[in-house]
Amino acid sequence: MAIGRPIPPLTLAEDERRAMERWARRPKTAQALALRSRLILACATGKNKTTVAAELHVTKATVGKWRARFMERRLDGLLDEPRPGAPQKISDDQVERVLTLTLETMSADATHWSTRSMAQHCGLGKSTVSRIWRAFGLQPHRTETFKLSADPLFVEKVRDIVGLYLDLLIGPSSCASMKRPRYKHWTVLVPCCRCGPARRSGGHDYVRHGTTSLFAALDARTGAVIGLCHRRHRSTEFRKFLDTIDAAVPKGLDVHLIMDNYGTHKTALIHRWLAKRPHFHVHFTPTSASWVNLVERWFGLLTDRQLLRSAHRSTSELEAAIYHYLDVTNQHPKPFIWTKTADEILASIARFCLRTSGTGD
Repeated sequence: MAIGRPIPPLTLAEDERRAMERWARRPKTAQALALRSRLILACATGKNKTTVAAELHVTKATVGKWRARFMERRLDGLLDEPRPGAPQKISDDQVERVLTLTLETMSADATHWSTRSMAQHCGLGKSTVSRIWRAFGLQPHRTETFKLSADPLFVEKVRDIVGLYLDLLIGPSSCASMKRPRYKHWTVLVPCCRCGPARRSGGHDYVRHGTTSLFAALDARTGAVIGLCHRRHRSTEFRKFLDTIDAAVPKGLDVHLIMDNYGTHKTALIHRWLAKRPHFHVHFTPTSASWVNLVERWFGLLTDRQLLRSAHRSTSELEAAIYHYLDVTNQHPKPFIWTKTADEILASIARFCLRTSGTGD
C-alpha cells in the first residue's frame, strides 16, 4: 500500500522535451540549467525521486524542488529567478545630470570631462561616473579624425567606381584596383620572457635601411593580386607595371583601372601607353578618398599580417616578405565584396555633414 501524498504524473510536450534536451547538452556554460533539464527528463520517464537523485548525484530534496517548480511553471520554472541585489543609491536625476554635463558642457580647466573632474563636480565617486559612462557608451576622452574630399567631381567619381564594383558579376570586364605605397624597414624586438608582448622599435630613432615601392593591382572579380616592387616610383616603373598587367589579362577583355591621382599616372609616357591600348579604361579615385579603392583593404591585410610584426635587415628581405604574401594570397584568392551603393554612401556623407556642421554641403 502506497504511503504519503500521491505524486502527480509528469508529462512533457514535444517542444518542452526538445528544449530541455538542448539545454542538457550544454558542454560548459549554464551547467545548473543543464542539470535541472536532465533531472526533469529523468522524472518524465517514470523514475522516482530516489532513483533520479542517485543517478544525478543530488539529494531527493533537490529532485522534489525542481520537479515541483516545473509542474507549476513549466520551462520558466527551471530558470534562475531574478535576484534583487543591493538597493540603488544613485537617483535617476543624478544619472541624468552626469549625462547632460558630459554631452552639453566642458570642464572649466579642460576640453573634456574626466571621471575625476566629473565626480568632483557632481559629488559622486569616480567609479560611479565610470559606470554611468560605460552604461551609456560615453567616452569623452576619445577623439576621431575625418577628412572630407574637396574634389569637385567627388559625386561623379564615386558613382563611377562604385557602379563598376557592383556590375562586376554582370559584365565581361576586368577591374583592377591599383595602389603604390612605399614601405620602409622596421625592426621587431622580441622579449626574453615568452609571456610578454612583442615590441617594435619606432618613433624618431629608427634606422632606415632603404625603401621600396610596391605597385599592386587587385582583380576585384577574383581577388588575385599582381604586384611588383621597385626601388623608385617614376612613370618608367609604372609603365613596366602596366606591361605586367597587360600580359596577365586574357585577350579580348576590357580592363578598368581604378587608381589615385599620383603624378606618375598622368605623364605623357603613360598617356601614350594607354592610347595604344583602347581596351584599358582609367578611373581616378576622388581626392582624399582612397577608401573607395578596394586594393586598400588588401594593403591593410599585407601590413597587419606580414609586415607589422616582422624584422627586415635589408630592402631585399622586405621585398621577399612582400612577394611571399603575394604568393600566399594568389594560392587561394578571395575577392572583397562591395555592398553599398553610391546613393547609400552619399546619403551617409550627407548625414555626417548635417550632424557635424549643420549643413549638407
